[in-house]
Amino acid sequence: MNLPRTPSFRLDGRRALVTGASSGIGLGCAVALAEAGARVTLSARRAGVLEEAVAAFRAEGWAADALPLDVADIDAVRDALAARDPYDILVNSAGLAVHSPAVETDPADYDRVADLNTRGAYFLLREVAGRLVAAGKGGSLMTISSQMAHVGGIDRAVYCASKHAVEGMTKAMAIEWGPRGIRVNTVCPTFIRTPLTEQTFANPERVAWIEEKIKLGRVGEVEDIMGAVVFLASDAAALVTGTALMVDGGWTAD
Repeated sequence: MNLPRTPSFRLDGRRALVTGASSGIGLGCAVALAEAGARVTLSARRAGVLEEAVAAFRAEGWAADALPLDVADIDAVRDALAARDPYDILVNSAGLAVHSPAVETDPADYDRVADLNTRGAYFLLREVAGRLVAAGKGGSLMTISSQMAHVGGIDRAVYCASKHAVEGMTKAMAIEWGPRGIRVNTVCPTFIRTPLTEQTFANPERVAWIEEKIKLGRVGEVEDIMGAVVFLASDAAALVTGTALMVDGGWTAD
């Protein structure tokens, strides 16, 4: 009897770009890919923090380099990627949340969120995919989206709008680039404990709302995202594209 074998989760020989990689979820994703054998480019706006992270990676024996970059600066993204070989893996973890009641939405805040979460994500995906297409290579492209891309939330109309848009463009890009062997997916976390979410977790009313909605009874940690990203990057997810991988503790199961 010929038994099937599980496809490898290893990423040896592959090049990965992780944006928003200076802290939180992005840093965790970069660690996960490096542990699986990928050579990882850590990208974010804070050059000094990136260099510290790269030094820590190299101390672990992982292949890593830094690329200071603002994903919202489309011209800078284009120029930076044009100067580099194509990336086999993209994890776009750069994102911004500005919360307020919808009737109090500031147009400037709306633009800031949309410029990074939607417009920036779109053109980053375009640039990475374009380089792969030109090289005749396949790849795995991911955006760290949110459970809020599938539901609504208190004071989160702008954020929800930006993340719902990400889900739509992910599906369209997956259809367009699938014949070229390029997979496009999102990872949709629940509330994850990071430096950026400290303000939310400092609000007892919000914490009560979060704990009531998460069916597994706890908030997320960065480590909860890491395995999902390795799976989608690897051959184990070779037939997975155009979808959202929910890491939400059951929030959206209702």
